[in-house]
Amino acid sequence: MESRDVPHGVDVTAPDGSEIRLLPTVPRGSMVHCRLPPGAVSRAVRHRTVDELWYVLRGRGVLWRRCGGEERETPLLPHTAHAIPRGTAFQFRNTGREPLDIVIVTMPPWPGEAEAERVVDHWPPRL
Repeated sequence: MESRDVPHGVDVTAPDGSEIRLLPTVPRGSMVHCRLPPGAVSRAVRHRTVDELWYVLRGRGVLWRRCGGEERETPLLPHTAHAIPRGTAFQFRNTGREPLDIVIVTMPPWPGEAEAERVVDHWPPRL
């Protein structure tokens, strides 16, 4: 049984360019704290084998997703939750003046950097 505080420093940089702080992991899923600084725009990616669930803690932003024939932009606001199913292209940006902080649960656990495949950006990345 694992418990962790959110680390102050960045553990890794995600393939999309966001800051990742590692949280507990179980055999069927992993959890991280994700941060995108004010004014930043991630790179667009698509996951090959995992599903993700996002819960926004603080900040403001926009999430772009495209899957099959459906494409949409969705506000990222505190206390909102978002699903990114396997194979969905996505990109997000921070439109606020404070960091955009998100808790992300990945199922199965994040297998490594090769999981994320770059796709054509919806917005120009700014990291």
